[in-house]
Amino acid sequence: MVKFPSMAEADGRTLGDEEVDALARVIRSGMLNSVWGTEARALEAGIAELYGSRHAISCSSGTAALHLSVVAAAPDPGDEIITTPITDFGTVAPILAQNAVPVFADVDPRDGNLDPDAVAALIGPRTRAIMVVHLFGAPARVAELRALADEHGLALVEDCAQAWLTELPGGGLAGTAGDVGTLSLQQWKHITCGDGGVAITDDDELARRMRLFADKGWDRAAGRSHAAFGLNYRMTELQAAVARAQLAKLPGVVAARRRTAGELLDALRGLPGLVLPRPEGHAWWLFPVVCPDGDAPERAAHLAAAGIPARAGYLAEPLNRAPVWRGPVYGTSRYPLDEAYVPAACPRAERLVAETLLVIDWNEHYTRAHVELVAETMARFRP
Repeated sequence: MVKFPSMAEADGRTLGDEEVDALARVIRSGMLNSVWGTEARALEAGIAELYGSRHAISCSSGTAALHLSVVAAAPDPGDEIITTPITDFGTVAPILAQNAVPVFADVDPRDGNLDPDAVAALIGPRTRAIMVVHLFGAPARVAELRALADEHGLALVEDCAQAWLTELPGGGLAGTAGDVGTLSLQQWKHITCGDGGVAITDDDELARRMRLFADKGWDRAAGRSHAAFGLNYRMTELQAAVARAQLAKLPGVVAARRRTAGELLDALRGLPGLVLPRPEGHAWWLFPVVCPDGDAPERAAHLAAAGIPARAGYLAEPLNRAPVWRGPVYGTSRYPLDEAYVPAACPRAERLVAETLLVIDWNEHYTRAHVELVAETMARFRP
């Protein structure tokens, strides 16, 4: 049986001597804290250069980076942030953490990314920001969302946890169209330091807010003076050193994933009952397939029986249907949610998760043999 490399194991990662040497360098320096070290600042400089951004702010996780982005958007308690129901809860938790209210918009049934028309219908007097996710590495329709945000005076945040080097139509990378873009270095992402995150922005004021919040509101230039409310979201020098070594490997990781994903697309074209992902700009965190007939669970089980890492739905339920909304949120209360808060239905997202979305784990170490096994197994499926 062909073994599929996994990002949970060494055979599915690009970790090697470079990362070991980076860790040794930091440990021998005696300075593991990024306030006084050099690795986190060097990582920020490298990511800012890669993305063409004025600022990159490192932090302890991708969720922390998203929290920084909500801080940058500066919602008042009870303000609303529109986002997608098909994402990790790390996209939504920072909204609640800043006492804002998540509002879920429905998605494009072809790829699971936010539908700008659904977003537009939900913009109201308390809307403060739009938070878009580039799901599975596919570019979302950020040009339309940027236009909506500009029209209504809203912040636009791009969650690029699954979208390292995703390319936007017309040029530029995902993360550079919004006011803030966020990146993740968690174990399962294109590159990793176990956990870690980065927020990028061209706005000097937003960068200042995010840096302060990530360091307990401590204005280091003013001595032991706390200029604003903040938490400790600092990245360690150990995380940053590993991330720097990984960053050098990122272009090769994405290129390899694109190559084999392209091979699978070619092999699957013409198979009935499948809507294949659009390859333009895709970074292939996962390989998603839409099954319009609603047989994604059966197809996923068929693939899994052949040893292929595939599953239906991606989530147990879309986030608008998660039990968390029954509360409590803080203490015994549902604050900042009012008593009437019930997330609206998102029927396209709900059908994707329940019936039509099939995802296959993807990896830079896949070979032609992996592609052929997936294609042959898909072709053998009978409804």
